[in-house]
Amino acid sequence: MTTVAIIGAGDIGGATAHALAASDRVGRVLLVDPAGSVAAGKALDIRQAGPIGGFHAQLEGSDDATRVAGCAACVVADRVGGGEWLGDEGLALLRQLVPYLDRAPIVFAGAAQGDLLAFSATELGVERRRLLGSAPEAFASAVTAIVAMEANCSPRDVMLTVLGTPAELVVPWSEASIGGYALQQVLSPAQLARVEARVAHLWPPGPYALGVAAAHLVAALLSSARRSFPVLTQLGGEFGVRNRPGCLPARLSPGGIVQTRVPELSARERVQVQTALGA
Repeated sequence: MTTVAIIGAGDIGGATAHALAASDRVGRVLLVDPAGSVAAGKALDIRQAGPIGGFHAQLEGSDDATRVAGCAACVVADRVGGGEWLGDEGLALLRQLVPYLDRAPIVFAGAAQGDLLAFSATELGVERRRLLGSAPEAFASAVTAIVAMEANCSPRDVMLTVLGTPAELVVPWSEASIGGYALQQVLSPAQLARVEARVAHLWPPGPYALGVAAAHLVAALLSSARRSFPVLTQLGGEFGVRNRPGCLPARLSPGGIVQTRVPELSARERVQVQTALGA
């Protein structure tokens, strides 16, 4: 039975657990939080919704972090009443978790967990491919919705990605498309200006968007999805930057990131991305 562990039963963790269970792609979801009774209650609530939602995943809650051993993937989310795992508490958590995770990928679901991802790579020696942040996928989803509204089309027709860092995300519009046509052929300059103005206020995504994005990436990891997803990763020379977190399109497999792709950018976009990364 495939198990996904979610560290933190706060709003993001609960949204991730619900989305994973509803996808019916995971046999067991384990919510781990220092407030074990809250984690168990939230797991029970989601499990009882199964007959209504038509999903059958097994959900459990616990305060024992060692139970992550044997999981196929681990999501670092937010603790009950304490927000995202960050700072010294986040570092201590990772030091405790990593020895039990074997080769499982670690998905950072929070919007501000880039430092934890970098710490896992540089200080704990976790392979770069096993570390990814899912918040860029939530942001890209929000941008997609805005573009679809402006173009009066389905969000499924919009293809785009995001680059840069969570502190300064860049949408490469020259790479984006709508219904197979270059985005700049579909939207007028005035429409694109309106979209860009709205995009500037979309960060950070809310907890439900962050949770669903994390669940989406976990499902892609487990199924070796063929499409690429915008993820936060430890850069390995892309845009001339190494050993710092940045956003890139990536293909995923059960072992983590299979391949990253550096899009073809306009001169203006390349400067924006390198400025965001501090290159």
